[in-house]
Amino acid sequence: MKTLYFRIVVTFVLVAMVSGIFGLLLTSVYYEFKLRADNERKVLDIGRNIQTLYEDNPALDLDAYLTRVAALGFQIYAVGPDGRNRTYGSPFKRGTLSAAQVQAVLDGGVYHGMAEENRKLELLAFFENSVRNTVGMPLRTPQGPAALFVRPDLAQQIGEVRIIVAVLLCGTFAVSLVLIAVLSRYIVRPVKELTRATRRIVEGDYEIGLSVGRRDEIGDLAQHFSRMARAIQQLDERRQAFVANVSHEIQSPLTSIQGFARAVREGEGTPEEREGYLGVIEEESKRLSALSKQLLTLAFLDKEGAELNKTTFRLDEQLRQAIILLEWQWSEKSLALELDLPDTDIAADRALLYEVWLNLLANSIKFSRAEGTIGIRIADGGQGRVAVEIRDTGAGIPESELPYIFERFHKADPSRDRTASGSGLGLSIVSRIVALHRGEVRVRSTPSEGTVFTVTLPRM
Repeated sequence: MKTLYFRIVVTFVLVAMVSGIFGLLLTSVYYEFKLRADNERKVLDIGRNIQTLYEDNPALDLDAYLTRVAALGFQIYAVGPDGRNRTYGSPFKRGTLSAAQVQAVLDGGVYHGMAEENRKLELLAFFENSVRNTVGMPLRTPQGPAALFVRPDLAQQIGEVRIIVAVLLCGTFAVSLVLIAVLSRYIVRPVKELTRATRRIVEGDYEIGLSVGRRDEIGDLAQHFSRMARAIQQLDERRQAFVANVSHEIQSPLTSIQGFARAVREGEGTPEEREGYLGVIEEESKRLSALSKQLLTLAFLDKEGAELNKTTFRLDEQLRQAIILLEWQWSEKSLALELDLPDTDIAADRALLYEVWLNLLANSIKFSRAEGTIGIRIADGGQGRVAVEIRDTGAGIPESELPYIFERFHKADPSRDRTASGSGLGLSIVSRIVALHRGEVRVRSTPSEGTVFTVTLPRM
């Protein structure tokens, strides 16, 4: 497997190579269009000075003269009157001139090998140690016309500079390679830590303790990863608690059903007692059915992107329907109802909002004392909102319990009403539905006096 570290190092090497090639091409183009002609002109001026100096002093020995000139840092290729050629200074490594090119110079022409010869890469051609890469001019000698071809001896003139530049470039590349190798580890290290942390999370260990103290994108990633790990841990803890609570809520009625069913099958007790056993079985079955319905409702509400089926309807009529549906419950406890339900239109999910009123009213009925009072009122909530207030005269909720009553499976102090039973999901469903409608639910309670739930919702 090609690691991130390997990829970073290879990428650096490739970038350096591509940059070098691109720089070479760019410099070559610049040399061709800006410097090549000027460079040849300078060499041509030097050649003409060599030519003029000799022609002004024809008594000089030509071989000795050209040997001394070459010693000053030039390479010279000369063709004498007798047609023989000689090289002065460092030898040319390759390349010859055609007879026509030499004859043209002997006839008085000038050879422009530096500027006019076509080459694929002009910058490298500047360093080409070839007779073709020279400037040529005629030279009058006592023996007759000669041809003189001159170029700078770069190895002699700038040989040390070339070595220095080469060492500098190679050294820079080598040091850069070492530094990128070291710095890549600095970059890759937190990524490896994140990888190890991911494996630990997969194994169920959420105490990852990332120690990435960097203030960059990787540092931000590590911080977000730590927050994600904590969120997953909390989610897993809630899931485990949820499973445990559901298991407990299901196990209790199942145990009752199994026990009383066995008693009825074995004929235990009097007929009246067995009738009571069957009643318990029926009630516990209803409880299981209500629990499964609430769990399905929560699953829908928790689903990401849960959509509301909004319609416009009369809120006051829906509340009256909920009151009628629960009539047998509040009548059984001889509760008085105080209603203040003016005509009110609202745009909401009718079915889900109906669940809100059923849960809140059932709670109020369940925890109200016999012959108590339940008040239901619709009021203006301000800023295009409507408020529904449901008040009971029960034992109230302890102040210490109020922050937790909307949590799933939370049940208030059983001393509030020892005869009441429930799953602890009703208020959680209420809170979730109201939140989906962008509303809010508030509660205030006074021990021994009662509890008031206020639901505020947008009208449209």
